[in-house]
Amino acid sequence: MVEYLSHSAEQTEQIGYDFSATLRAGDFVAMYGDLGVGKTAFVRGAARRLAPGSRVQSPTYTIVNEYRGAVPMRHFDMYRIDSEDSLCSIGFFDMIDTGISFAEWCENISNFIPEAHVSVKIEKLDGDVNDRKITIEDHRQ
Repeated sequence: MVEYLSHSAEQTEQIGYDFSATLRAGDFVAMYGDLGVGKTAFVRGAARRLAPGSRVQSPTYTIVNEYRGAVPMRHFDMYRIDSEDSLCSIGFFDMIDTGISFAEWCENISNFIPEAHVSVKIEKLDGDVNDRKITIEDHRQ
């Protein structure tokens, strides 16, 4: 487990960028954190390396955004997902076998997260409104 402190969205993006160097095709990143903590900023940083030139936005309404890079990068929002049928209907299980996947709100799909994954938890800290603790745990073999 590794912990980082971030004091701005830019620092959160940089942590995501640095972290993305450890990823390879087939990796799944399970993201946790309250609304507005910086999950999408973290993914935006990762996309700078994995899918350069992509305009990363929260997939709140589309549920999944795909970005082109050397390996496809997918960004899921699981906030409104409530069943295995919902995951099947968006092609989740087919998509996570290839490329690199980031999924926000994994609290909602805990039974369907691949056993080999990386978890990223982002928490607001007391003090400055922009202070965050980012905890990364690697559960890959």
